[in-house]
Amino acid sequence: MIEESEIESPQRESQIDTLKHVIFGKPIATRSAESTLLPKLLALPVFCSDAISSVAYGGQQILLTLCLAGFFLPQYAAIYAHHTMMITWLIVGVLTMVAISYCQTIQAYPNGSGSYIVSKSNLGANAGLVAGAAILIDYVLCVSVSVASGMQNLRDVPLIESWHINEHMVAYCLAAIVFMTFLNLRGLKEPGIVFAVPVYTFIGMCYVMILLGLFGEQIGYKFHMEYANQTMPPDLVSQINPLALASVAVLFRAFATGCSALTGVECVSDGIPAFRPPKARNAAAVLIWMAVILGTIFAGVSMLAMKFHIVYWEHAGISSPALIDQLSGTIFGKTGPFSWAYTLTQFSTALILLVAAQTAYADFPRVCSLLARDGYMPRQLANVGDRLAFDNGIWILGLVSSFFIVLKHGSVDLLIPFFTIGVFLAFTLSQSGMVRHWFVSKEKGWKLKALINGCGALSTCVVLLDILVEKFLDGAWFVIVLMSLLIFMFHRIHAHYKEVRRLLKVEGWEKPRPVRNKVVILVQSLHAGTMRFVEYARSISKDCEAIYVVIEPEWAAAIEKDWQQYVPDIPLVELKSPFRSLIKPIMHYLDELHEKDPGLTITVVVGEFVSDSWWHGLLHGNTGLILKLAFLNRRDVVVTNVRYWLFDLAAESGTSASVKSADALRANS
Repeated sequence: MIEESEIESPQRESQIDTLKHVIFGKPIATRSAESTLLPKLLALPVFCSDAISSVAYGGQQILLTLCLAGFFLPQYAAIYAHHTMMITWLIVGVLTMVAISYCQTIQAYPNGSGSYIVSKSNLGANAGLVAGAAILIDYVLCVSVSVASGMQNLRDVPLIESWHINEHMVAYCLAAIVFMTFLNLRGLKEPGIVFAVPVYTFIGMCYVMILLGLFGEQIGYKFHMEYANQTMPPDLVSQINPLALASVAVLFRAFATGCSALTGVECVSDGIPAFRPPKARNAAAVLIWMAVILGTIFAGVSMLAMKFHIVYWEHAGISSPALIDQLSGTIFGKTGPFSWAYTLTQFSTALILLVAAQTAYADFPRVCSLLARDGYMPRQLANVGDRLAFDNGIWILGLVSSFFIVLKHGSVDLLIPFFTIGVFLAFTLSQSGMVRHWFVSKEKGWKLKALINGCGALSTCVVLLDILVEKFLDGAWFVIVLMSLLIFMFHRIHAHYKEVRRLLKVEGWEKPRPVRNKVVILVQSLHAGTMRFVEYARSISKDCEAIYVVIEPEWAAAIEKDWQQYVPDIPLVELKSPFRSLIKPIMHYLDELHEKDPGLTITVVVGEFVSDSWWHGLLHGNTGLILKLAFLNRRDVVVTNVRYWLFDLAAESGTSASVKSADALRANS
């Protein structure tokens, strides 16, 4: 048996591998996987940054809906505060129910308890695919929304006004996604360390802001009310429909948009394999921490918004300052002795929103790998890269989330309507699956557990229906179409892999007839490299012939003369090419051979020139590569590529080894 140390012994690296390792880091041995597992303090920022950071746009969306309906007007201030806090506490209640439900799910599925696994195990493959498609779309939108919101929270910071973020929002968002993709391609533990600082800074500054905002007046603290936006542009005020103030639909819509604060709750259960042992217990603890932090900050931000009568509006791509920006500016001031606290709050808010995408980067590739292992996505998505990360899934997430940024011009408010549908559909399927799990397993206390998960499924189902109704025309329809296309793709891929397994099965295999092999050597010039792949052709069959495509007639005579001198035992067939095509005459000749003998196996030997210097390849025609590509779709031939290194030939035979013909100068084939 070959020892692992022998496999990993230092070997000569290609220049591409060297560059790759400089950019993404050196490979991590499989046996070192345990060292990349996360403790709870690092798992919190990695898997919970999405949920915690959503307080920056979840409460903001509640205000946007109520303000556009006219509740911000001074005469409705009490109603504005009442409705905002009522919706906030309802969302906190749903959060509590979902967190308790998922703690049970984690304990029942300690090796990974995402919606796909739970739904597939208990409700069947189709339910699992619906949950898988839903959660994948949600992860993509998590990246887009979080990055866009992060940029929005930086745009009004006086310290970086010269960056003109608002004018170049898309470019800044795309740069952030590229940076996130790069960090994740370097492996999981390094982003965990990098992201811990901004996440914990954001949490700390939020609690300071909330406590000072709620109780600061009792110690004589003065607020900066000039930074609290309390009105809307006159043209928007004139568009307010008085009937909206009495419409219950407005409250349902505010609740639906505010539930965007609950995205990311499931990510902890998806990421159980990345926790240090005991995995399930640590994951459940982190989930509870996250729920407490998210619930208290979300409620505190809403209380502050009502205390200062904050108004948030958006119209035609223009909006008021972000909610967190207004609150931190009002409490700390953008100038003066505590302006540093405002700047720190805004930068930590922007950073946690940027790294909230890490939750998706951590779990999107894992869900893809699970689907791939079950045969519903390309198998390459199950492969772990050099840095023990699912590289292919990371690339896909970065590209698709960038597409949404460009599509909606980096606007948080335009991206939100696409959001939350997937996650609440996944919540509902997962919790419904857990109800069935308890009824089947009948473990100790299964009735109470089934009741808890049943309540969780019911609450998330109600939210899902509300979101579908309120957001359908705003973008929910597009998510449904996209989800349907994904499910269709899953079934097609699965059918393909199933058919491949059927066709390649060993059972019932009959011994084939003896193979009659004919070797065809493709020749463009005669030189020392040609002699190498001619010798290889002789070694695999006695039935050999060479093909030379005549493009320049004056060269043909020199080739024929040299061939007779150096390779007299192998016939040389000259194919005319009046239109200077290299590929068509060869294909036509192979067709003729098969017409004469349909049972013949033809092995085509293609030579390929290789130099030790990368730039030498730019000076040669790379015809060998072109010929290999031309044969990709031919099922009636076997292609053998024989590469010859220029300096190896010189070392073996000296410069005199080359055939001294005029055509030898064309050794770029």
